[in-house]
Amino acid sequence: MTTVGFVGLGNMGGPMTRNLVKAGHALKVFDLDTEKVNLAAQSGAKAAESIAEAVAGVDMVVSMVPEGRHVREVYLGEGGVLVSAAPGTLLIDSSTIDVATAQAVHAAAAAAGFEMVDAPVSGGTVGAENATLTFMCGGSAEAFAKARPLLQGMGRNIVHVGGPGLGQATKICNNMLAGICMTATAEMMVLGQRLGLDPKVLYDVVSTSTGMNWSLVNSCPVPGVVPTAAANRDFKPGFAVALMAKDLRLAQAAARDTGTSTPLGAQASALFDLFANAGHAGLDCTAIIKLIEGEAG
Repeated sequence: MTTVGFVGLGNMGGPMTRNLVKAGHALKVFDLDTEKVNLAAQSGAKAAESIAEAVAGVDMVVSMVPEGRHVREVYLGEGGVLVSAAPGTLLIDSSTIDVATAQAVHAAAAAAGFEMVDAPVSGGTVGAENATLTFMCGGSAEAFAKARPLLQGMGRNIVHVGGPGLGQATKICNNMLAGICMTATAEMMVLGQRLGLDPKVLYDVVSTSTGMNWSLVNSCPVPGVVPTAAANRDFKPGFAVALMAKDLRLAQAAARDTGTSTPLGAQASALFDLFANAGHAGLDCTAIIKLIEGEAG
């Protein structure tokens, strides 16, 4: 049994903690939202009143927070992980953030004597609930080997992609493609319906043809086509528009930093920013179909 301090209990972190408890690990958990902490406690975790309390005396720390500034606060802030965790604690950040922040926190952790892995995830809330997430892990081979058994309690595919920050680099590339594919899938479904096609028939054909993609097969944005899709739940997230917009902005920043031309990524980023700023940031990202349909702007 591993003792774990878990910080961040949102749509992803909450079910991840429940799966770690199911796997037999002992958890101390913290979130700014006390209701989420209480919910985790009902599932067998121990509630903590601060980051410092959550990470004191544990074997490993896992964080899942929204943005790079939150990661800096969790690890580098007053009462944060680096001043509160015991020597030898392994640090795992599963947030999706910019590469520069991930590398800076890695460096600060190393200077303080900690091993760290940046381990962002793919698979959404369904993957978090079912412990089928993909973890993209950056850090030393030694740190990855230590982290892997714990990550297997939350995911199915645990991949070491390289050194510090490269987990985040992998996630940024993945989510840029996911945003492009979701936008294209929405365009395809809207066009097909306006041409007179039944959306289920169109889905059945495209999902077994060259246009098949993950967004279509798992998250078709038309209600009544795919049982697991957020479209069947009035686009309740899931993976929110605000998060997709954030990740696409991270990808565009990385493209600028590396001098990489990503015209489709840029267009997807602009569309999700437009949709989020029009008041739809809290919907599932598949709701981008509403923008394509002209129902929201």
